[in-house]
Amino acid sequence: MSAPFLSKDDVDALRAYVAGPDTGFANKADSTVLLHVTHSNLKARFMEIRLDLHSTIESVKVKLSFHCGTNPGAMLLSLLDEGGALMANMWEDGRKLGFYSPRDGCTLHVTDTDPTSASAGGWLEDTSLVEKYKISDDAYDKREKTYRKWKNEQLAKDPQWCLEKEMAKRRGEEWVPPVKIDDPDHMSDLAAAIKPGSRCSVDPGDRRGEVKFVGRVEGLPLGFWVGVAYDEPLGKNDGSHKGKKYFEAEPGYGGFVRPDKVKVGDYPVIDEFASDNEEGAGGLGADEI
Repeated sequence: MSAPFLSKDDVDALRAYVAGPDTGFANKADSTVLLHVTHSNLKARFMEIRLDLHSTIESVKVKLSFHCGTNPGAMLLSLLDEGGALMANMWEDGRKLGFYSPRDGCTLHVTDTDPTSASAGGWLEDTSLVEKYKISDDAYDKREKTYRKWKNEQLAKDPQWCLEKEMAKRRGEEWVPPVKIDDPDHMSDLAAAIKPGSRCSVDPGDRRGEVKFVGRVEGLPLGFWVGVAYDEPLGKNDGSHKGKKYFEAEPGYGGFVRPDKVKVGDYPVIDEFASDNEEGAGGLGADEI
């Protein structure tokens, strides 16, 4: 049986439902509540978690244990309001969650009373605390079939060998050596026509966004770069490069591209509900720094 045809009114209604401000709240069950979760040993703020008001505090602790690693028996739960003020301490495991009258947007704070907890001392977040496996160069050279030995074999056959050339060969493509740019004003003529604040489309893929920065970027190849804050998470940074901030963007929404990849003009935000014939339809790509 063929899929039912959606009229324009149907599409508009679906768009309004998904994009509306009440998505995830107005249509949830009346017996559930959406709460933030924080933890005494963890810096990270967890995702919002949906809980049933009829659940006991004990069962809530069990559910939280899978998210934070704290044993339910070592948990003390506190309910905080939207401003972080204490509403109640949840001492009695047999009580129902609804007894404490939580509401959407409140926070469940977990206090871990176990000094030997896996979350204590940053062990679940600080990777620098984990002992790294190390091997000496001599021991590594004695191993068979290592990447280093394979790389040296390829270089012996072809002094211009590199991994990019190898991958192009495996894809059946001709490899073109990158051109070293030694001109600090590379593409300055194209960059002069691009102004911060302009809407833009970035090749490849018609990636829409806003120009936030035009100039040189320390640590990238010489020449001019354009910093773009994309409408969608199609970038690779937050407007920073090697710790230096060049413009504001959400993590994963920022990117630096060469001026020849950027077209400025009337490029509205792409409407994912529009048909291919409607304004705003386009593809995506991810070729950027």
